[in-house]
Amino acid sequence: MDTFFLVIAFILCLALLIPFYRVYKGPTVFDRLLGAAAVGTKTITLILLFGIMYEYLDMFIDISLGYAILNFIGVIAMAKYFRSKERASK
Repeated sequence: MDTFFLVIAFILCLALLIPFYRVYKGPTVFDRLLGAAAVGTKTITLILLFGIMYEYLDMFIDISLGYAILNFIGVIAMAKYFRSKERASK
């Protein structure tokens, strides 16, 4: 069973490369924000997968909820900042 979860974790790590590419090469700032949000979502899934692997799911759920709140607030704050910066330049 552990090998199954390790394979899934490896696939998730490979899937993280796609949003990282969007963050690095995004043509616009909003594409980069969407990439950052996708990285955060996949990281939360990876954290929960590790919780299942180590059989401490209740602790990892708390960690992932905290990370999800920080990710959400961070993406909203960056979006508001870049939107106000865009309006100021017009």
